[in-house]
Amino acid sequence: MERILNRINSPQDLKKLTTQELEQLAKEIRQLIIDTVSKTGGHLATNLGTIELTLALHYCLDMPKDSIVWDVGHQAYTHKIITGRKDRFSTLRQAGGLSGFPDIKESPIYDLFTVGHSSTSISWALGLACARDIKSEAEPGKVAVVIGDASLANGMAFEALNHTGHLKKNMIVIVNDNELSISPSIGGLSKYLNRIATSSTYNRIRQDVERLLKRVPWFGFRTLRAAKSLERALKNLLVPGMLFEELGFRYFGPISGHDIPSMIATIKSVSELDEPVMIHLLTKKGKGYEHAENQPSKFHSSAKFEVASGLMSRSTGKTFTQVFGEKMLEIGKKDKKVVAISAAMPGGTGLENFSKEIPERFFDTGIAEEHAVGFAAGLARGGFVPVLAIYSTFLQRGFDQIIHDVCLQKLPVVFALDRAGIVSDDGPTHNGIFDIAYLRPLPNMVIMAPSNKQELEKMLDLAMHLKPPSAVRYPKDCVPDFSHDYGVHEDSLIVLGKSKVLRQGKDAVMFALGSMVYPAFQAAKLLEKQDIYLEVVDARFAKPLDEEMLKEKAKEFKAIFTIEDGVVKGGYGSAVCEFIQNNVDNPAPIRNLGVPNDFFAHGKRQDLLNKFGLNPEGIAESVRGYLNKRVFK
Repeated sequence: MERILNRINSPQDLKKLTTQELEQLAKEIRQLIIDTVSKTGGHLATNLGTIELTLALHYCLDMPKDSIVWDVGHQAYTHKIITGRKDRFSTLRQAGGLSGFPDIKESPIYDLFTVGHSSTSISWALGLACARDIKSEAEPGKVAVVIGDASLANGMAFEALNHTGHLKKNMIVIVNDNELSISPSIGGLSKYLNRIATSSTYNRIRQDVERLLKRVPWFGFRTLRAAKSLERALKNLLVPGMLFEELGFRYFGPISGHDIPSMIATIKSVSELDEPVMIHLLTKKGKGYEHAENQPSKFHSSAKFEVASGLMSRSTGKTFTQVFGEKMLEIGKKDKKVVAISAAMPGGTGLENFSKEIPERFFDTGIAEEHAVGFAAGLARGGFVPVLAIYSTFLQRGFDQIIHDVCLQKLPVVFALDRAGIVSDDGPTHNGIFDIAYLRPLPNMVIMAPSNKQELEKMLDLAMHLKPPSAVRYPKDCVPDFSHDYGVHEDSLIVLGKSKVLRQGKDAVMFALGSMVYPAFQAAKLLEKQDIYLEVVDARFAKPLDEEMLKEKAKEFKAIFTIEDGVVKGGYGSAVCEFIQNNVDNPAPIRNLGVPNDFFAHGKRQDLLNKFGLNPEGIAESVRGYLNKRVFK
């Protein structure tokens, strides 16, 4: 029997199917996603939970006349499969293949935005709806949003909900409620949605009241007003607050996000309404794959795995994240003033054990990075030392709070920036390459970057006793063990703003930061075989700079190289250039090596480092070429 999926090359092909065929198609897509992600890694559990939802939405709407906006985008695999990309789905998250998120370069017709951060969708959709209405087309398209319950708790989503209700724009907001963000969702909104989900009484009585009112003869304005008052009273009695309707939305649900006929009937019905509509769907994260259903957080963004057993492939070494988590638990047990904060990712940031063993000093703010930064500032003002563990790319969302709430107040908040630098597989929205550039200009900010396990531990110790705010940035990678190469010892001191010479040289000096220290050291060993002798300095701090050493080396050597895994413009190398230009007469020329100032496609971390010349061979080639051109000529 031919697979139904073989006949699906665009969303238009869905409209030829019966609901029974759509349900069979869902099973085929579910198996395709499981088989593919087991080989490539990816966001499994969320995508398994939104297959039926996606089919029903595309069945009812008509892209590209209509618009579908995906929040975060890590639930859009089915969307990709049915919009002409199924034959390339095996390339998911591979270099040159399909992105794991909607990508406007990949499909400008169906992927309206390149997305990877949460809570942006309703704002985008409202903009699309306003643009549609300004154009005044004869047959205006519909605008729909798919947003998760956890993303809905973010401030940006609420601001957009408020504005949408005020403007009364014709929009459909579909809330995918699986009670999980990555880890279980927290907060008042999550509990509110759960209360709605556990009671179907309101919608049943509302329908009964509407049927009753239709039978009542018209007695003028008083009858209508009384009917509306009765309806509002029922809302407030049965679903306290009716938050979304008070914001200006017609609320429908909750209904099963795996019941295709019910979803189709609901979407078609609400499409006739000329007002903001919210459809509340209940889905099961990991639906249809036992291991993902039982461990949805583990399979949220999974590594490669064995389908039958669910066993994932694991890295052989200890990661920076694991070192951070272990050290934080040690610090937290010793120091009662230390508090740990996560923005919905205690597992991903290494704080899971801290949250279990010291729950009274652990806080998960949910997907609310702006609030997390302000909350940390309040804790610091209250006499504690808050450590906000957050992915570098997500801290961007709290930039104003870093400036206004933390740096201006000179509060000792510690930012543990996981996934700093290039991040494998997830593309431009997840690379943490801008943190040095956006944190460095801020007054009162300290920025550290460890090159190994011992440095990360010592930097965290230092951060706990600093008066100003600080950031410790580290990559999504295993910690290198190269202490035997240059004698790093556990008792090695980390002094604020001081770097360390790792290898002596006479021709030029390399100041390497964080994860670039090891490849720089290896590059120096390669160059030594060609009679080029480079001194290697572990910079340790992007701010404050080791001004004394920079002055000394700018006079001593024929050339200076800086190496970092962030963007060159505005980064550590830029800081070195600014300082030396303004403080050293006739200094050695400086060459900055780092990541291009651009957004670039997904790929393995090491492959991208190789591409940008940030591996030992690439660094050696850049240094040799520059010296031959500028110094040895």
